[in-house]
Amino acid sequence: MGQLKDKVAIVTGAGGGFGEGIAKLYIQEGAKVVIADINFEAAQRVAAELGPNALAVKTDIANRDDVNAVVQLCKDTFGSVDILVNNAAITHKNQPMLETDEATFDRMFAVNVKSIYYMAHAVLPVMRAQGKGVILNIGSTAGIRPRPGLSWYNASKGAVNVLSKSMAVELGPENIRVNAICPVMGITGMFELFMGMPDTPENRAKFVSSIPLGRFSTPADIAAAALFLASDAAEFITGIEMPVDGGRTV
Repeated sequence: MGQLKDKVAIVTGAGGGFGEGIAKLYIQEGAKVVIADINFEAAQRVAAELGPNALAVKTDIANRDDVNAVVQLCKDTFGSVDILVNNAAITHKNQPMLETDEATFDRMFAVNVKSIYYMAHAVLPVMRAQGKGVILNIGSTAGIRPRPGLSWYNASKGAVNVLSKSMAVELGPENIRVNAICPVMGITGMFELFMGMPDTPENRAKFVSSIPLGRFSTPADIAAAALFLASDAAEFITGIEMPVDGGRTV
């Protein structure tokens, strides 16, 4: 029996990277999953691989109407929204802080932070009616131990990390658990932007040297944490920021 049997989840940014890894493991563990991604072709590819319990939806999480629509579609299609994984995010290039333009800043905070505001408005009425729910926000080690050159991204993830704790305190009495998962950098679509330099073995080695376990994070690493925190095994865990980082933040 899967750890998420009969559960229904929305995973944003699930057309690739960490989100795809989370969606795949959730399906394996018995959940039905809405694959929400701004790249509809990528979402469709993942959903096709995962079978009838996966549904692809084109979603710009920085657009309130899109967010409302994906939550409504999930409820209409699968009957509930038990788990929400706020995973989708963008970054700016690793560079001096004054070189990041305002449009990039605004879009990044809209995607990384304001989207959680929109999602809360859309999903909390559903979870309150159900009497339970799990929200996982993918924060970052960037919000715990910032790397230079990523100041505005670090700030957005710091907001996600603290917001997760605040939501947990407020929503705990309603049996809605909220936790943050904080990955160290992984080889996803944002990898080269995080480094701010060409993706060469030499440059990778510089970043790996700051991770005691000696490698980058993988979608499987983040998915394993997301499975545990969404499962009944974690029913008494809320308000934590869980580094999945090979010791980077120690």
